[in-house]
Amino acid sequence: MIPRYTTPEMAAVWSPERKFATWLAVEIAACEAWAEAGVVPADALPAIRRATFDVQKIEEYEAETQHDVTAFLRSVGDSIGSAARWVHLGLTSSDVVDTALALQMREAGDVLLAELAKLEEVVADLARQHRYTLMVGRTHGVHAEPVTFGLKLLVWLAELRRQEGRLREARDQAAVGKLGGAVGTHATLPPEVEEAVCRRLGLGVEPVATQIVQRDRHAHVVQALALLGASLEKMATEIRALQRTEVREVEEPFSEGQTGSSAMPHKRNPVLSERVCGLARLLRGHAVTALENVALWHERDISHSSAERVILPDAFTAAHYITRLMVRIVRGLRIYPERMRRNLELTRGLVFSQRVLLALIERGLDRETAYRLVQRNAMRAWEAETSFRDLLAADPEVRGHLCDAKLEELFDYGYFLRYV
Repeated sequence: MIPRYTTPEMAAVWSPERKFATWLAVEIAACEAWAEAGVVPADALPAIRRATFDVQKIEEYEAETQHDVTAFLRSVGDSIGSAARWVHLGLTSSDVVDTALALQMREAGDVLLAELAKLEEVVADLARQHRYTLMVGRTHGVHAEPVTFGLKLLVWLAELRRQEGRLREARDQAAVGKLGGAVGTHATLPPEVEEAVCRRLGLGVEPVATQIVQRDRHAHVVQALALLGASLEKMATEIRALQRTEVREVEEPFSEGQTGSSAMPHKRNPVLSERVCGLARLLRGHAVTALENVALWHERDISHSSAERVILPDAFTAAHYITRLMVRIVRGLRIYPERMRRNLELTRGLVFSQRVLLALIERGLDRETAYRLVQRNAMRAWEAETSFRDLLAADPEVRGHLCDAKLEELFDYGYFLRYV
């Protein structure tokens, strides 16, 4: 079953046609490098460069051979003729598969990075729009001090840029080829040919290899995807929390004709954000599998291969999908500044408690005494649901240090915007 989160761009990268096309690109590059070395006759190259493959035939051949690469080579050979004897010269299957996989991962990384750039742009635009949109900051889920919605978005943007850097690094570290023969000794293919092939394909060279490119590189990629997913989940979780009925400071987009519940017509649920969170969990699971693939028996076994065929396409696809989904969410986000302001004032001025504390300390009180005075009035404001400022103004111990004009100055939201 094709996952619902498949995107056309990423599906194209991981399609059977694209996989076999990259395999063929490696085989042709190897023949060209052998020709430069004087091994493959120059007159064989035109036929080799015109080589094609037939996916259906490959599937038929694989049903017989039980080996995907030999089935592929047989299909390619059908299109070449006698020159096919030079194809795959000195190579082992992993020389082709791993080198081609590097090309696919690089391409998939580029597709994802392009979508991530769009997300960074929409988050940055929204941050600028709401740089001075006041809202309450919450720690432990409890009102703390004022922040702005723009600063909240700016935290997201900085994190997304870090994830972009990690993804680029992982993509580049995985962009290496390996054509060293059955156990990486180059016994059947000299290093010069390997270097020439990788140069043609725009890849680096695995400096020391067994039969395969070492899987710490692939684990790095999947971990970078999982980290990106974690950041997107962080954003989605915040949106979900702010969309709760009791808070309702933002809402993800809700389109005309959309339904939130089969039973309750009033419902507008954060289903897109919840989908991001769910698929981020999937990415973390793939990261664990990728780590398990690093340790193989001796020069290689094949235990990693079956898992990779699932986790690599799926991880890139899921990461691309939720990045695109988050672009949609942020671009269509409904923001309610009036509600933010109302929630900010729910505690009737308690968000200024630290300002009052610092002012009392500046007036000569020791910290413990000042803290006790402020906390005493803050707890009364909590319990009586009354004005914190009025309680302070009526407290003789406080009034001995802070006059009405000073209290007026302390209860100013502008203080919290000074460095925005």
